[in-house]
Amino acid sequence: MPTANALSERVPLLAVLALGVTQIIGYGTLYYSFSILAPDMAIHFAWPSEWVFGALSAALLAGGLTAPWLGVMFDRVGAGRVMTIGSLAAAAALTACAFAPNKAVYVVALVAVEVAANLVQYGAAFALLVQIRPQVASRSITYLTLIAGFASTIFWPITTALHAYLSWQNVYLIFAVLNLVICAPIHEWLSRGRRRMRRTAPAPTDAPHVDGNLPLGRRRLGFAIMVAGFSLMSLVSSAMLVHLVPLLSGLGLGATAALVGTLFGPSQVGSRLINMVFGKNLPALHLAVIAAMLIPGGVVVLLLSAPSVPGAMAFSVIFGMGNGLFSIVTGTLPLQLFGSDGYGKLQGKIMAARLILSAVAPFVLAFAMKNLGVTSSLGITAALGGLSIVALISIATLR
Repeated sequence: MPTANALSERVPLLAVLALGVTQIIGYGTLYYSFSILAPDMAIHFAWPSEWVFGALSAALLAGGLTAPWLGVMFDRVGAGRVMTIGSLAAAAALTACAFAPNKAVYVVALVAVEVAANLVQYGAAFALLVQIRPQVASRSITYLTLIAGFASTIFWPITTALHAYLSWQNVYLIFAVLNLVICAPIHEWLSRGRRRMRRTAPAPTDAPHVDGNLPLGRRRLGFAIMVAGFSLMSLVSSAMLVHLVPLLSGLGLGATAALVGTLFGPSQVGSRLINMVFGKNLPALHLAVIAAMLIPGGVVVLLLSAPSVPGAMAFSVIFGMGNGLFSIVTGTLPLQLFGSDGYGKLQGKIMAARLILSAVAPFVLAFAMKNLGVTSSLGITAALGGLSIVALISIATLR
């Protein structure tokens, strides 16, 4: 029989696989489907399409403002229980969107969708994996992001196929059912398992935990620097992805937009797979610096190579790999630096900063492209991404 210590060193594969399913559904139904359904939403409410995306940005901003409170709830009541409530809330919010009688109700429902997304997506899932088995949480997070990386690959075609025969309202109702009958029971099962573990766990002083390797006196500064680095990476990532087609068109590469888009998703998954196989012993801070180099590095390649088609393809691969690793380090670096105690609260603060910048970044880049031009805007974007490299490298000096 394996000992308790041996079990604590094993990745909880069943939990990771179960969470992988809910992450694919969570991101697929609450995030990736929106861009496909948005044009019909605009027609339904007699809105210009940019106003529909503006409503999404407002919803993301509202979600970011609630994230710190949600992080506290991960620690206080358990991430599994919060994710169960989140799945129910997601189903209700999607249903409210589908039946919204006017624009005002639709916007309120969309805000509810984004708040529910924070309850069930990566931040919550990472916190749950840390609570289940903190000693191997970094590996568990890597495995989870590898599985969840297929969310766009699966749900873009599913949403397109459903929307060919159904209205956007009916598609959202189907997605509400997925969150209700698949995700909610899985999260409740994981929550019950976590509660059983807590009842049978040793005294709190002996309970499994991970100690952070950043000195206590440097943690406040270290956290601020880490969040700044993550926020800059989020700014570059969200701005580039939202404006990918007009950016390519402005550089004379409009015809390659579809090809560039097809390379991005596999590159994300590929970088996570490479890290899982070859990066097992690579410190999270090193991986974070690599991700921070790849994201603006891809932008620089695009800027210097345009209008070269191979250059645009290289941009997509490099940028996609950086984004793939970025998803991992947002979970593993806080654990390495600050430990497992209070991890949910830390994730809440990180989610808030990232979501707020992700909400405003598309507008900032659109303004820059209109007033400064595409080339100058890309240069500024790459420079901001370069600052994230400096921020993350500077954390090493605090240790």
